[in-house]
Amino acid sequence: MRTTAEILAAAKQAARNGALGEQQKNEALCFMAEALIDNTDEILSANATDIENAKGKISEVMTDRLRLDKDRIKGMADGILQVAKLPDPVGKILSETVRENGLIIRKISAPIGVVAIIYESRPNVTSDAAALGFKSGNVCVLRGGKEAYASAHAIVKALKSGLSKAGIDENYINLIEDTTRQSATELMTARGSVDLLIPRGGKGLISACVENATVPCIETGTGICHIYVDEKADFEMALDIVENAKTSRPSVCNAAEVLLVHKSIAPSFLPRLFERLCGKNAPHPVEIRGDKAVCGIIPVKPAGKDDFDTEFLDYILAVAVVDSADEAVKHIAEHSTHHSESIITSDRNTAEFFTENVDSAAVYVNASTRFTDGGEFGLGCEMGISTQKLHARGPMGLNELTTYKYVISGNGQIR
Repeated sequence: MRTTAEILAAAKQAARNGALGEQQKNEALCFMAEALIDNTDEILSANATDIENAKGKISEVMTDRLRLDKDRIKGMADGILQVAKLPDPVGKILSETVRENGLIIRKISAPIGVVAIIYESRPNVTSDAAALGFKSGNVCVLRGGKEAYASAHAIVKALKSGLSKAGIDENYINLIEDTTRQSATELMTARGSVDLLIPRGGKGLISACVENATVPCIETGTGICHIYVDEKADFEMALDIVENAKTSRPSVCNAAEVLLVHKSIAPSFLPRLFERLCGKNAPHPVEIRGDKAVCGIIPVKPAGKDDFDTEFLDYILAVAVVDSADEAVKHIAEHSTHHSESIITSDRNTAEFFTENVDSAAVYVNASTRFTDGGEFGLGCEMGISTQKLHARGPMGLNELTTYKYVISGNGQIR
């Protein structure tokens, strides 16, 4: 087993090998996607080992995050191919200025360097991160959760074979082999070896990285996402959106966790919501936890003090009644993690008020929060969803994985 220090040294050396051309990178990405498909059986076998080892240790919803099948592996390969088709983000002239003294100053996009990603039990993150990191000219150091290690190892093995087929150093993509907390700590404190750290996972992981990292770190992921159903909402549209945002895949960060309903429509809307999400025809019943006003209209569990501040990642929805769009915005400001929020309304002025005053990475009008995703935003796939404001915000694609440098051309100028 290679130590974390040895892997970081190899990654740093790969980053010094010099820039790869766009055609060279795209060819390698195609080989990587092909290798995933060719190694489907091996990847599924490794994933079955992870699933078996996780029995009784994680929830059904979290097991779904861990599970792979042929369609999901094909989706991973398709994501890599989409990244290959995107414009190269490296070497773009972002701005150009000619000074009075004749100096030509160009601001040019450049790779960040060695990018480390710490993530949990989602094997698809392995291929997404590797593809985006590689296309943006960076060297990736991946550190997945121990519950998904066999899957990640099989995926990285396939991706490395694609790099090798393209004649490229396999150390552009690296998987940390130590699954103890020590390796995570080493990445957080690897000044001089790691240029950027991206944690992707639950609140505990992200907080640990943000609080303890001595390398640059981007806060991502935790999603206490809200939907506000305004008094001028179309009920059928609202019900469809809420059901999709909560139940289509509750284990992901863009799933809705909190629903706010205007008081004037609550008596008529909430019974229909209860029937849709909790009735006998609901594909998977949702547990609604309501405030006092909600509990006075439909027979649901009273919300606890922490329910409006919890990322459930499960079939649970906290629901409250609000007096106005202004109160909805204030509620979101107090409880949101600044990931994704949505308003359902036919009133243009109210929609504009909501989008202007909600301070989150993605703000929707009449659409599900489930669209906050690199693929859905046309980025191919994503490195994560940044919930901070500096450098990157929202889905992190190729452009968000670059920095820039100034290149100044002269003809003998001195100061």
